[in-house]
Amino acid sequence: MAVEHLDVLIIGAGLSGIGAAYHLMRQCPGKRFAILEGREALGGTWDLFRYPGIRSDSDMYTLGYNFKPWADPQAIADGPSIRRYIEETAREHGIDARIRYRHRVLKADWCSEAARWTLQVQCGEAAEPSLLSCQQLLMCTGYYRYEAGYTPAYRGRELFRGVFIHPQLWPQDFDYSGKNVVVIGSGATAMTLVPALTDKARHVTMLQRSPSYVVSLPQRDGLARLLRRWLPPALVYRLLRTRNVAMQLAFYTLARGLPTLTRKLLLAQARRQLGADFDMRHFSPRYRPWDQRLCVVPDGDLFKALRAGKASLVTEQIDSLTETGIRLKTGQLLPADVIVSATGLDLLLFGGIEVAVDGQPFDAATSMGYRGSMLRDLPNAAVVLGYSNASWTLKADLSSQYFCRLIKHMDAIGMRQCTPRDPARRVGEAPFLDLTSGYIQRAAERIPKQGDRVPWKLYQNYLLDLVLLRYGKLEDGYLEFSSPPPDEDAEAVGSAV
Repeated sequence: MAVEHLDVLIIGAGLSGIGAAYHLMRQCPGKRFAILEGREALGGTWDLFRYPGIRSDSDMYTLGYNFKPWADPQAIADGPSIRRYIEETAREHGIDARIRYRHRVLKADWCSEAARWTLQVQCGEAAEPSLLSCQQLLMCTGYYRYEAGYTPAYRGRELFRGVFIHPQLWPQDFDYSGKNVVVIGSGATAMTLVPALTDKARHVTMLQRSPSYVVSLPQRDGLARLLRRWLPPALVYRLLRTRNVAMQLAFYTLARGLPTLTRKLLLAQARRQLGADFDMRHFSPRYRPWDQRLCVVPDGDLFKALRAGKASLVTEQIDSLTETGIRLKTGQLLPADVIVSATGLDLLLFGGIEVAVDGQPFDAATSMGYRGSMLRDLPNAAVVLGYSNASWTLKADLSSQYFCRLIKHMDAIGMRQCTPRDPARRVGEAPFLDLTSGYIQRAAERIPKQGDRVPWKLYQNYLLDLVLLRYGKLEDGYLEFSSPPPDEDAEAVGSAV
């Protein structure tokens, strides 16, 4: 079977993959590359999720790309707007022509002798996988399983006669008019769904096992509207992006350094919007601020729905599902025509691709993140992930730019293979993410670790990463460079592509 060879393959045509393609085209213009996308459309998360009210939980001045201004008046944007933004970016820069849809990568094998990756790719309904090879691999697959989200094993689920839905697989054109809807969950998805469903539902109940911290932010930025009257859009975007990065970092630093004060500030803001008579135990988590990701509600829409009586909030554990709803541990029955299990994601590294190095399966759980962009002992590969305490794209952009910078450096010094190494295992290990969120804890044994020092430590700090990834020394003693002789037959195939 003939093997098509490209210099770089990008896996995934979501927010990260389109951004990675732009940086590759700009920093390494001579590289031949393609984007392999398993689905039929670009957009990743923003094309997959179609539940009512789907929106960002970060402002678009930081969730947007560092090279393309966000011009929409919405600072907290809805899903369709974000999808159009990604599509527009791909079209403007000719990236859409590089995407190969319905190309699902099954396996990726690295050969040190040839210094290249070989990928088995399922192309549409083809009977047999095709083979592609490349020297550099950018994994822009996100961090969760696309096929299904996480749903607990509810006792009695088979008895429930209504409609049971996970938001990740929301039925197209589903009509919930006049229905009693119970949304199970306390994260961003649940807090998005509850106010959105009140438009047509008879009543919406948000059922949470434990509360989350919630902060209200304006959906439209007043300063942006003012500045756009006098300044060019690109400059306005840059100014607001800088302001919001600084505010995010300052608030996170405050929360970690002064958790008691931060808790008081968050609860006071919620109290002001809910009213003096509201039972604040529903918004009083047991954990410290930023032990889990903060939930953002635009213009306080969740608080408004609760105040208006269109929605209610119950904090209690589930005993079982019944024919007509949910029985709680207290014995209370919650009537439901529709149950929405907004219970989180199922983490999946590499998008489920089987990764091997020289014939041996690569176990990410025994590896360690390097500069938050690569993995120990995994050659010529970047794993592009975002921040857990700030907008995803801030880190994704930096990671892609760093890897492109590394590719250029390898070309300049005549090296074909680059691998993060810690052969003596002197670097101490710590959990990759210091969050207590359920989806993180469930996957703790399946994801890499982080180290206790630079460049292995994950700082979750954009300004520090900006310096380290954009300007830091590439040959730091941990990156091992080598250059096995090129495979002349494979080079010939590649030159004919």
